[in-house]
Amino acid sequence: MSLRLTISNLQVRATPLDESIIRLLSPDSYRAMSELKRSKSEAIAAVARRNAVRDLSLWYVSFFAVEQGETRFSPREFIITNVGRDFRPLDILPITPGFGEQRLRQNGRQDGLYVFDGQLDVQQPLTVSYETARNDSWGQMLPQIERERALVKSRASARRAP
Repeated sequence: MSLRLTISNLQVRATPLDESIIRLLSPDSYRAMSELKRSKSEAIAAVARRNAVRDLSLWYVSFFAVEQGETRFSPREFIITNVGRDFRPLDILPITPGFGEQRLRQNGRQDGLYVFDGQLDVQQPLTVSYETARNDSWGQMLPQIERERALVKSRASARRAP
């Protein structure tokens, strides 16, 4: 359910935290992602108020150093193209300490919760980009997501049947 980009000595992984997507994860992963959203709920609500938007799209974005030495990253360079427009983060809420330093030590990782306008639609094809790297495989993942959703619904209805 994640999209990956690699550029130079940096790998970026982005996961939408839309309820319709994270519900398909393992129970432990679902709980972790839900708890993350809950733990940041006040900051998320503040972003919504500050930007005068009702609906938000949340993404968990990780930056990994893939080579030796210190690696710099620019969190604001992460953009999602969807429904005919480029979405830049309204705000980025750090998850890991040191996120704001914008650098990674060897084999290091930094995570942030990206807050986008809610018009970003994860049920439609999208492209994530960071600097010059792009990944547009979400459109290919959507049928797999739909199949998984159908399986979850069938298991749920089988459990409810007498």
